[in-house]
Amino acid sequence: MAAAPDQVLKGLDTITGSISVVGSMNADYTVNTDRLPKPGETINGGPLEVLPGGKSANQAATAARIGAQVRLFGAVGSDSNADFLLGQLGNAGVDVSHVMTVPGASGTTVITVDARGENTIVYSPGSNGKVDVDYAHRSRQALTSAKVLGLCLESPIETVTEVARMGHEAGMTVLLNDSPFRADLPADLIANSDLILVNEHEMAQLLGIDEPEDGDWLGADWDRINQTMQDFGFHRAIVTLGGEGSMVLDQGQTYRIHAVHVDAVDTTGCGDAFMGTVLAGLASDMTLVQAAQLASYVSAYAATGQGAQASYGTAEQIRLRFS
Repeated sequence: MAAAPDQVLKGLDTITGSISVVGSMNADYTVNTDRLPKPGETINGGPLEVLPGGKSANQAATAARIGAQVRLFGAVGSDSNADFLLGQLGNAGVDVSHVMTVPGASGTTVITVDARGENTIVYSPGSNGKVDVDYAHRSRQALTSAKVLGLCLESPIETVTEVARMGHEAGMTVLLNDSPFRADLPADLIANSDLILVNEHEMAQLLGIDEPEDGDWLGADWDRINQTMQDFGFHRAIVTLGGEGSMVLDQGQTYRIHAVHVDAVDTTGCGDAFMGTVLAGLASDMTLVQAAQLASYVSAYAATGQGAQASYGTAEQIRLRFS
């Protein structure tokens, strides 16, 4: 489904909704290289940068930068990275007043980025692994006061499942990003999530379907995939297709969302920028298609800068870039 840029970007003027995001904050230790190393190989890289990241923090920062009211729930450690992470989120406009501090290290990632903007990422949970069910219950009132709930899987699965139940019971729209991917999602998590966001490879594993031999996902039988997704338990979904855009599966209807092409500098955090924009769109009464169309522009903007949160734009910056 193609739409004129100006028409899609007008959506930035309507972003006002409230979002709760539960999950991870990481310090991203990032090195640029000409190419990614092979197993067992040592290669030279550029200067080490420490950048703010974490899938949930990235998603929250994106949504806040484009105008949504966002609260983030999670944990930082007792190290120097904690103040850095919370400060960066505060600068993005995210409410971090409900984030708890626990002994030990904050979450970290080690990221290598090559000259084409592709990356490899190793994740160490740290404090993110201590976001437990008791914390979720203590945070219930503030957590369930928003319109939309964003979840990923960088927190303990039992906590994610319980938070989804709390959000669903409170009437929130619950969006699950199955990342880092796991195919064995708990039945209660599926039942209490309103929609799921995955890429094409994750979707194939989740549903147990074969990938196209020629790699042409656009030529796949999306009506059949849509039905399989509904049979699995999700009546609404977004499947991202990298440079080919995304597919929106909404109550039996299928829509193609075209990609926005840019010269990529670093794709780290672009998927989170997409997710955060969808959260903001749904919280601001956009349709799923409208939210995904806007997310294509916001995530494309993120690919033109270095890092995750460091590359995210405000509504004005994104509008100027693509108008």
